[in-house]
Amino acid sequence: MSIFTVASRYAKSLLELSQEQGNLDVIKTDIEQLLAVIKGNTELQTVLKNPIVSTDKKLGILTALFEGKINPLILSFFTILVKKGRADILADIAQEFIREYNEVKGIVKATVVSASALSEANLNELASTIANEINAQVVLTNTVDSSLIGGFVVRVGDRQIDTSIAGKLHKLEKYFVRQGV
Repeated sequence: MSIFTVASRYAKSLLELSQEQGNLDVIKTDIEQLLAVIKGNTELQTVLKNPIVSTDKKLGILTALFEGKINPLILSFFTILVKKGRADILADIAQEFIREYNEVKGIVKATVVSASALSEANLNELASTIANEINAQVVLTNTVDSSLIGGFVVRVGDRQIDTSIAGKLHKLEKYFVRQGV
């Protein structure tokens, strides 16, 4: 079974359990915190993925890092995962949980790449426009790429809208090549 399938099943279980207990938003916040710690610490990633490190040692490390800082439900969930030999995919499960949470809440992630940083007002207006267009709540992130020269590129799921000058120049170049100019 693929890592994605396994991670998805565990994430879905945690999501359903947290919904039943009425603390879905708290669990999501804690999962984001967990994911940030795991991604930011390569030593922790190495320990979790190492089959030689004992289950008890992995549980001890996770407990020391997170006990009292995250919801006890997640700590219990960790214990089950580690005992089942799934400590190596904790980050994958966390990412999949966040993806499924966003799906349940109707949240869509979008990215706008622009030649210079957009103001908060511009980001809010663009997020609002996208939300109205796709009828969902949008979380918009802004990335700067000076090679665009001007304009922006918006990515929402598998859709992309390119209004950048670099994109228009590229289209013009392709047109001239097709015309043999």
